[in-house]
This record gives sequence, structure tokens and C-alpha cells, in this order.
Amino acid sequence: MVEQLIINNDNFYVPDANQLITEDDTPVDNFASAKQQRLLVSSLYTSFQNQPFLAEANVGIYHSDKQPQIVPDIFLSLDVQSPENWWEKQNRCYMVWQFGKFPELVIEIVSNKEGEELGKKLRIYEQMRVSYYIVYDPTQQLGEKTLRVYELRGRRYFETSENWLEQVGLGITFWQGEFEGRQDNWLRWCYQDGNLLLTGDERAEQERQRAEQERQRAEQAEARAQLLAERLRAMGIDPDAL
Repeated sequence: MVEQLIINNDNFYVPDANQLITEDDTPVDNFASAKQQRLLVSSLYTSFQNQPFLAEANVGIYHSDKQPQIVPDIFLSLDVQSPENWWEKQNRCYMVWQFGKFPELVIEIVSNKEGEELGKKLRIYEQMRVSYYIVYDPTQQLGEKTLRVYELRGRRYFETSENWLEQVGLGITFWQGEFEGRQDNWLRWCYQDGNLLLTGDERAEQERQRAEQERQRAEQAEARAQLLAERLRAMGIDPDAL
């Protein structure tokens, strides 16, 4: 709980960061959740270049001076950036009064039935007015649905079948493939046309393939030039003199 407040230069009350627990170093994730979080966060930083943003996994959000922090599996906040000195106490986690806004999107990855993703957490994100709340339940701990997408309309969340998230300019989709040496069914970001936001490895592979195609085209052009030169010589024409 935040019990002590200070006044900043603008005469607004803000919690004293020295009284807050910004990290407790408690490991909470399993292998699958940790890898899924890396995929979603890293592909944003690799491919989502439309505007400044901050996306993180397992970083606390302080949203009220009367409540403890909540730690989503993943959050995305647009038009903000990491503080210059992120080792300072007030910059170590997402304090809403520091950034001036709530995140636009939160994802929770369900590992068991104890997380209250459809209860307490949903209500907190709703009160925070997070535009989109996504619950990914790969092992169907909470029911038959693997993916639930909630959109804030007015002051309440409504579940939607739309996977295109207009207010953040991103879509969410499933993808069967390999990430970090693991073949599985993954949750991925996508553009409105359905194309995926690529990871760093995927972009590197794409560039490698493009370079290989260019090399092959150059070799084919050289082979055609040599064949033409041989034909000209057979006709008694010196190709070097042309």
C-alpha cells in the first residue's frame, strides 16, 4: 500500500516512489509462458515502428495511490518511452503518474485457475480503462475458449470476436511455427492484412533469402552474358569490341 505522498512542482499529489515495491525478484513464469512473452514483446520492438511505445513483460503497473501494483504478463503503452535513467526508484516500473497515462493493452497468459484473469484482474484493468484486455488460455484452464479479447466501451469491458485492435493498430492471431528452436502454436501480432510482425531472426532470415536471390540472379545474368559472348565468337564477332 502507498501511505506516504509528496507534492511535485505542479502541486499535484503523487506517491513517494521510495515507499513502493518496484520488484521483488520472485520467479513466477513457466518455460512456455516466458517464451510466449518474449515472442510478443520482441516482435513489437523489431517490427512495430509506427509510433513511440513501451512494451514489457512482468513489469509492475502502479495505477492508484491506494492500491498495490498489478503485474500483467504483457502490456503495451503507446506514445511513451522508457525513462532516461531507468535505475532510479521512480523509473523502475510503470507508474501511471510518471507516464501520464494508462497502457492501451494488456495480455494475461493463463497457467492455472488461480490467477483470477476473468475476475479480479479483469475488473482492475476495466477500472484502469485499459482499451484492450486479452486473456490467452492455451491449456483451457478457464473454459473452452483459448483466446478472449475484451474491448473497453464506455466504462465496461465487452468480449469481442474481432482480433483487429483498431485503437492500437495491431491484430492478434495464432501461428503454427518455430520460435527459439521450439515448434508450437503461438500467439502473434499481425497487421490488418494478416501479415505477421516479424521477429529479429525472421527479419534476418528474410534478408538472407533476399540476398541469396540477388546472388542467384547475378549468376544467371553472368551465365547468359557468357553464353552470348560464346555465340558471337562462333559467328566471328569479338564481343569485347562491341
